[in-house]
Amino acid sequence: MGKIICGEKEIVVPGDIIASGMDFIPGMGTFREGESVIASKLGMVNISGSLIKLIPLSGKYVPKLGDVIICKVIDVSLSGWRVDTNSAYSAMLSMKDASSRFISRGADLTRYFKVGEYMMTKIINVTSQRLVDITMKGPGLRKLSDGIVISVNPSKVPRIIGKNGSMVTMVKRATNCNIAVGQNGLVWIQGSPKDEVKAIAAIRKIENEAHISGLTERMEKELGYDSSKYENQPLEEQQPGEEGYHDDNYQPQEERQFERPMHSFHERREYGRPDSRGRFDTGRGERSDRGRRYSEHREESSSYTEKSEGNESRPGAEPEGSPKQEQNHNNSEKQ
Repeated sequence: MGKIICGEKEIVVPGDIIASGMDFIPGMGTFREGESVIASKLGMVNISGSLIKLIPLSGKYVPKLGDVIICKVIDVSLSGWRVDTNSAYSAMLSMKDASSRFISRGADLTRYFKVGEYMMTKIINVTSQRLVDITMKGPGLRKLSDGIVISVNPSKVPRIIGKNGSMVTMVKRATNCNIAVGQNGLVWIQGSPKDEVKAIAAIRKIENEAHISGLTERMEKELGYDSSKYENQPLEEQQPGEEGYHDDNYQPQEERQFERPMHSFHERREYGRPDSRGRFDTGRGERSDRGRRYSEHREESSSYTEKSEGNESRPGAEPEGSPKQEQNHNNSEKQ
């Protein structure tokens, strides 16, 4: 029978024995030695059934697939933007993943995102060499205008967000600010200067006391938040914004994307190939004449094939009226 030595939410250091027995499974931040589950880093114990893992109290962010992060543009290239992910690895945002609108090759990319601007993105690919690709196509992913960006400990982000976004929703409602929390430890806050200061103080308090129980009650008292007023209201989404990034003030005419309609075989046969916008020239121009000439050529070819098939009675037969066929006819009459 297994035995738990360090209980839930206890702080452990590397080498501490958390539990003994084969009934427990070591998770993140722990390992097994004999029948003991031992901590491999500084963190807080979290026990879920038979799984034991540690919630780290410090450390840098490591990019993971599917994470929603806040990035800062650090370079603009010919094919996209390079951004800082608040980690040891930068990421690349390509043109096709930057906007739902078509961006032509050779366009001025600084008209979309400039160096120093922040954006809410999602990681869509992480290679074995830690090459990171991000996208801005998705709900809540957009350019972050105005506001202020602060940095927190990435390991404290789950506590700042709370269960189903409960903690960050409480801070939003109590401070009247728009708040977006990235899993890489960057937090974007937008509101009046007074409200922003209040929101920053609340987030710092959550970060410093994340490992202490009873944090929710203390934050409600600190912010003067009455949860009974919002009992029937659903929790707000963690990430504000609309799907994709769209700037209503910038709509270049030369970068519109035209949809090419599908055409039937008869239209192509009659009028030839469509132009770049999928339209046919149905007049007496060169395109329609070429289409008719092609149709006539196909009809002549088919009629010639039918005549040839009627004359051939067996493989290798000579065509009618040939000298060899007349000689064979004369020989048959003499016999």
